[in-house]
Amino acid sequence: MNKLTKNEKEIARSHERGEWKSVSNRKGEIRRYQSYVRDALQKSKRINIRLSPQDLEGMQQRAVEEGIPYQTLVASVIHKFVTGRLVERGA
Repeated sequence: MNKLTKNEKEIARSHERGEWKSVSNRKGEIRRYQSYVRDALQKSKRINIRLSPQDLEGMQQRAVEEGIPYQTLVASVIHKFVTGRLVERGA
């Protein structure tokens, strides 16, 4: 006996009404949606570090100036360093 859920029955009726269309580039579409899922499932990793009180206060102050949370600023600085885009302030 094949029992369908309410949602499954609606999908079957929709198909019977001819509302479904094949895509021309099926493999490409599958890859595109797989990349969406991969990106959505990627999570940031948590780390714990020790900073001097002065460095933490300095980061917090800079974050206030930038209008962002200080954790976001720290993550941004690390990302820019790793990607080679961190530039020093002019003297």
